[in-house]
Amino acid sequence: MPVTKFPHAEITNGLIHASIYLPDEKNSYYQGVRFDWSGNMSSLEYKGHNYFGQWFSKYSPEIHDVIMGPVEDFTPLDFSETTKGGNFVKIGVGVLYKPDDKPYLFNRYYELLNPGKWSVKKSRDKVLFIHDLEDKIYSYHYEKNVRLIKDKPELVIEHKLKNKGSQTIETSVYDHNFFMIDKHPIGPGLVVKFPFDLKVDLSGEGVLGMGTIGEIEGNQISFIRTIGSGEEVECPVLEGFGKSINDYEIRIENKITGAGVRITCDQPLLKLAFWSCSTTLCPEPYIKIKVEPGKEITWSYRYEFYMLNK
Repeated sequence: MPVTKFPHAEITNGLIHASIYLPDEKNSYYQGVRFDWSGNMSSLEYKGHNYFGQWFSKYSPEIHDVIMGPVEDFTPLDFSETTKGGNFVKIGVGVLYKPDDKPYLFNRYYELLNPGKWSVKKSRDKVLFIHDLEDKIYSYHYEKNVRLIKDKPELVIEHKLKNKGSQTIETSVYDHNFFMIDKHPIGPGLVVKFPFDLKVDLSGEGVLGMGTIGEIEGNQISFIRTIGSGEEVECPVLEGFGKSINDYEIRIENKITGAGVRITCDQPLLKLAFWSCSTTLCPEPYIKIKVEPGKEITWSYRYEFYMLNK
């Protein structure tokens, strides 16, 4: 989809150039209810290499995953405790309607009853997203600052969440990281690295394509062959990390085109998953979020882009 068709911002620090869609209740590119509406990045270019883009073929604004870049998904608040016909909250989305007693499904569209209020502050090298939500049980002030570091090939995504309601906000959030470096088919030559040896039960529920398409060796995920159309490689649970924030370090490298990125966070990993299809590669690191009434929490991700010595 053309970027210019929807509200968007262009940011640069002279080294990196990025395009970001902006939240808008009526005209937003993304109007799904799975992902946080802020930070949807349609491209990020560094030294002639592009790290993000449209990895899907079908588009409609309410489809849950028509989204790109380092986008985040918050676990819904009190979904299991909410009765049929009640409301629940997703941070960065708003108040949603629960139509029945079926378990929460990330790919289901739930009616958005209250989208809250979005505001955006743009400048040359950053975009500040602000989401204020007022609800009977959960209310919050949420900020996400997407900014490029001066004179460095680095992107930082800074968050602040203030609990303005009467109940403790306790949830988790993960960054889906929809990488498609140089639009290279996902297969041999692409590697995902961690600072610890990975442990996975290959017979576990939800594991797909590991050992036949993808493989794990020590601290790396790589590919035996190219992922075909309609195929997936998935590990819902990857273990081996500890409680140190140093274990939240992910490197994705394209050894064919020579582009790489290192991702770190100032919070420890809560959970780690991996998913990939033929067009995108997605390490999915989770962190824990807990904010008492009247308190606030901050966290940030850092993306350092680099070139490989081929």
